[in-house]
Amino acid sequence: MSQSNTARPATGSVPSPGGTRPEPIKAIKLRHPWRIVFAAILILLLVWFIVDASQRDAYGWQYVGKYVFDRRISAAALVTLQLTIYSMIIGVVLGLVLAVMRLSPNPVVKSVAWLYLWIFRGTPVYVQLVFWGLFSLIYPQVFLGVPWTQVGFDLNLGFMQNAFVIAIIGLALNEAAYMAEIVRAGLLSVDEGQEEAATALGMSWWQTMTRIVIPQAMRVIIPPTGNEVISMLKTTSLVAAIPLTTDLYGVARDISAVTYTPIPLLIVASLWYLLFTSLLMVGQYFLEKRFSRGVNARRPDRNDPALATGALPAAGAPDGNDLGGKG
Repeated sequence: MSQSNTARPATGSVPSPGGTRPEPIKAIKLRHPWRIVFAAILILLLVWFIVDASQRDAYGWQYVGKYVFDRRISAAALVTLQLTIYSMIIGVVLGLVLAVMRLSPNPVVKSVAWLYLWIFRGTPVYVQLVFWGLFSLIYPQVFLGVPWTQVGFDLNLGFMQNAFVIAIIGLALNEAAYMAEIVRAGLLSVDEGQEEAATALGMSWWQTMTRIVIPQAMRVIIPPTGNEVISMLKTTSLVAAIPLTTDLYGVARDISAVTYTPIPLLIVASLWYLLFTSLLMVGQYFLEKRFSRGVNARRPDRNDPALATGALPAAGAPDGNDLGGKG
């Protein structure tokens, strides 16, 4: 006798030999009592800390409420946002160029990019900011032209005496080294077959990059880039090395030096940093969701028991309700 290959709906239960249908399996949810206990302990510790902190005069909550919306603090928060945005824009563009240089078959171009990454990733950002703060003293003017001749012109670096500009340049050059590796990893995550298929369809290099490679690479690029933006927001507190004191941390520190309230002003600065970080995290979430469309579409429909395991029967094979064997 031949084996039955007739497909039957996967939603019904298997009838017993006697013709009666068996009772459905009653699933019992697995209990985790220790999770509840551990969560309750953490909540109690948090409540205890909040109650204890509210009763300590060292925190100076009255000063926190006084300065959290102070005009000087809000203006400094705007400066911090400007430093973050400008530095990240320059860092991303320069990082993209360095990533392309790293992937170039030209050994000279690749070596130049590697040397840049080696220097800026191998030295602390605080040291770099100190150096850029002293750059105008080392090089007040730069001669651009033919070496050992008078053919050329002098470039005045007076703009390097502006602390705000120096801070943007220093932060951006450091960030570019990290963004280069992030972009390079994203481009390498796309299979080469995608480019070959686009070329076979007659697409140009620009069309291949903008329509095929970059949209797929963005799934890999966006999460670490979001982390870099958040990290840059907090790294702006190091611009005091230039020195630049108009940022959020610098203004909070100056106010605390006059009022002798360092802890309340640190809390004020932390609240503003937390606000900006929370907004950036929300934006990162929606960007990741936007560029991850279709990635999780392989999850089976939970309403279809036949697909609950994520496996589909092969063509001509008995389905999940077929007893198989010879009839």
